[in-house]
Amino acid sequence: MDVLRQVEDWPASTVAVGVVRAGETVAEQGPRDRVFRWASVTKLATALATLVAAEEGIIDLDEPAGPPGSTVRHLLAHASGLPFDPGPPIAKPGQRRIYSNAGFEVLGEKVAEAAEMPFPEYLAAAVLRPLGIAGELRGSAGAGLEGTLDDLLRLAAELQRPRLVAAETLAESTSVQFPGLVGVLPDIGRMDPNDWGLGFELRDAKSPHWTGSRNSPRTFGHFGGSGSFLWVDPEPGLALASLADLDFGPWALEAWPRLSDAVLAEDAGVP
Repeated sequence: MDVLRQVEDWPASTVAVGVVRAGETVAEQGPRDRVFRWASVTKLATALATLVAAEEGIIDLDEPAGPPGSTVRHLLAHASGLPFDPGPPIAKPGQRRIYSNAGFEVLGEKVAEAAEMPFPEYLAAAVLRPLGIAGELRGSAGAGLEGTLDDLLRLAAELQRPRLVAAETLAESTSVQFPGLVGVLPDIGRMDPNDWGLGFELRDAKSPHWTGSRNSPRTFGHFGGSGSFLWVDPEPGLALASLADLDFGPWALEAWPRLSDAVLAEDAGVP
């Protein structure tokens, strides 16, 4: 895809970007083997590991986890009431969509306790190694993964054609959990509703958004403060992944939607 050359004009020094269709990488631009910080895109892998644990019977999505009244499902959907950073809850579970790194830390601890192994080891055994991902979790279950473009494209392929969990499980995880919750999409603004799945941010009708105007409402994924993102759009059957060495900022909210729209337009044969 010639449109991937857009990234050469981005203010980042190094960008790696790729497109996946039906589980196969069809286009790439930039270094495939350079290790980047994934930041909050890590949450997609952590969510997938939690779903694997649920299918294995290690945990139950509706068992208590986090503050009183909260469950594993609440933590995955940023509906536990926990704040962004560690601290006491600032809302009752299921009341507001409060994006919470702290909640994913609690989630990692919950899975680790149930699996009787450190969470980085469980993540590697349940998700990373089976997918051939060489990256490693270095710290936070919500933001600590470091890996290459090839690693991220392998995760994208799994989210298009799941092998680690049942298709029905992935479908549930990319549907709205606790519908109607209002909240702030980090660094973008207040959304009413701020729909989320089980670890997966849902585009729905959100505006403005970091994906493109051509992305369907069914698009799901995540972006990270390190300048990373991954979206999967089931309508055209495409996924777009990007890693960069420049932290998220206004540049990204201009560049990412433009690239997303260009990729979708070229795939559809639109001039």
